Amino acid sequence: MTLADSGPRSMAPARGRPRSEAVEIAILEGVMKLLEDGVPLGELSIERIARTAGVGKATIYRRWNGKEELFVDVMRAAEPPDPELPGTSMRDDLVVLLESLRQRGLMNRSSAILHNVYAQMKSSPRIWNAYHANVVNPRRELGKEVLRRGQRNGELGAGVDIELANDMFTGPMLLRAILRPDAELPESLPEQIVDAVLAGLGPVTPPES
Repeated sequence: MTLADSGPRSMAPARGRPRSEAVEIAILEGVMKLLEDGVPLGELSIERIARTAGVGKATIYRRWNGKEELFVDVMRAAEPPDPELPGTSMRDDLVVLLESLRQRGLMNRSSAILHNVYAQMKSSPRIWNAYHANVVNPRRELGKEVLRRGQRNGELGAGVDIELANDMFTGPMLLRAILRPDAELPESLPEQIVDAVLAGLGPVTPPES
């Protein structure tokens, strides 16, 4: 699997792009090739990556401070790109965010190499922490900002706990995508989850007397 084939984001250098960007893509592709060849993350040295990518070690160090930063960018490039939010409503933005999460779940299921790399990353605290700090946490903050904006616009109750609400929206998708690999991930799932959670957070109609 090449980064160009891994998802909607094409990593192949287009005509007219700066040469430096083509070099970065070659380095990212070199890491993926080594992973595809079965080289464990722990055995990937900068020297070996440079040799595979056809560049010097200094070229890599000019772009990344070390392997942790490089691996984070490899995973970021291999995953579907983060979506652009429509901004039309809190509900619409939440649906787009969950659709992106669904797409990553589908990719992780279909790509043995990505599944293997995620497992290896979890066994390396430095890489896993770097991935969370630079990829996962910003995504969580984006979801919480959508909810905060919803509170300001009156789309979400002022008393709703943002942290908890964010978990309520993303939790079901993560459960389906990761903990239940046999469960379906239909296209309608993001809307189903968002509408069900919003209905639960809405005002309760008192029973008729």
